[in-house]
Amino acid sequence: MVTALTCAALVGAGLAGAAPAGAAASGGGGDAPVVRVASGVEYRSFTVPASYGPARAHLVTVDLRDPRVRLDLLHPGAVAARRTVSAMADRAGAVAAVNGDFFNISEAQHPGVEATGAPVGPAVADGRQLKAAVPDGQRFGPALPPGTHTPDVFGVGLDRRARIGRLDLQGTVHTEQARLPLGGLNQYALPVGSVGAFTADWGSMSRLRSVCGTDTDRAAPCSTDTYEVTVRAGRVAAAADTPGAGPIGAHETVLVGRESGAQQLRKLAVGERVQVQHRLVAADSPSPFHFAVGGYPVLRDGRPLAGLDTLTSAVRSAVGASDDGRRLYLLALDGAPDFRTGLTIAEVAALMRELGARDAFSLDGGGSSTLASRDPGAPTVTVRNHPSGGMERAVPNGIGVFVRE
Repeated sequence: MVTALTCAALVGAGLAGAAPAGAAASGGGGDAPVVRVASGVEYRSFTVPASYGPARAHLVTVDLRDPRVRLDLLHPGAVAARRTVSAMADRAGAVAAVNGDFFNISEAQHPGVEATGAPVGPAVADGRQLKAAVPDGQRFGPALPPGTHTPDVFGVGLDRRARIGRLDLQGTVHTEQARLPLGGLNQYALPVGSVGAFTADWGSMSRLRSVCGTDTDRAAPCSTDTYEVTVRAGRVAAAADTPGAGPIGAHETVLVGRESGAQQLRKLAVGERVQVQHRLVAADSPSPFHFAVGGYPVLRDGRPLAGLDTLTSAVRSAVGASDDGRRLYLLALDGAPDFRTGLTIAEVAALMRELGARDAFSLDGGGSSTLASRDPGAPTVTVRNHPSGGMERAVPNGIGVFVRE
């Protein structure tokens, strides 16, 4: 087993080679020279010696000290929707991108329930708060390291500095009789006994998945005690015993309750006044997040988190930031057969530290791992790594790099 220190040393040794930039696309070995994608944005690829054989890394570095450069969330236009990284990047005009959060990819445990494709953690795009995090026990992906939770995010604040943080939901449903705490916002899974809000940002996907599983068991049966209320222009417009589907209007909020939350919603009458308030709050944050994506931390203040997995190797994606939050590192491993063993998550933390990150964050991996960038002067991006599934996987979001030339 290669220790974190050994991996970092080997990576440092591996960064000094030179090869044509096209070598990365062919899956060949060797290190490629740095390619200037745009002002403040560079791409390179290199081979990393690792526990289970060499891994191929694809890296985009971003200099936020350049006022023309910014990061934002890529998404398909709805929380419960998916699109490939390259398609989202081209649609938004990004010069580089990497895939984002883990997501609700399958529902084999719940016959008749469709997977929503919605991400696990919070999401903020261009300052707009799109969704909150599902309970820890409802997440998809590898086990969380000790001390980390689904509300953890990586993002950039209004101060243009990148950092790891946490976004917790604060919300209330004000009725004529009571004030109910809000337990979810555009989430594919709601806490047991709660009321969740769905807005136009959710999209048209069914909301039935939100009442399945429990806070500790994603595979637990769907609740049989549910209720849904549609609030339009501040008044109850409709109600149903089960969560529905279809687009939600710009001036509508759909409230979904399960167990005691459903019992509270049943007290509402059509025409009754209802006000729904919600916001994502960053604890101990020096600046509100302009952009944020879910995942989980692997490196804090230059130190790998305790309890990181040192045994399971896989194709992975990650994002990191320098100590001043102004230099960012977007990383995706190659899924070509020669490199498909990938890295352990402990090796990812060591690699990100060696690259210059003080804080680093794991994104979705496996078939989702995708990194794309533009060739100089090109109007669209090119996928730089080989996705391990043989083609790009549609994903719910990603991190886009934008440059104002």
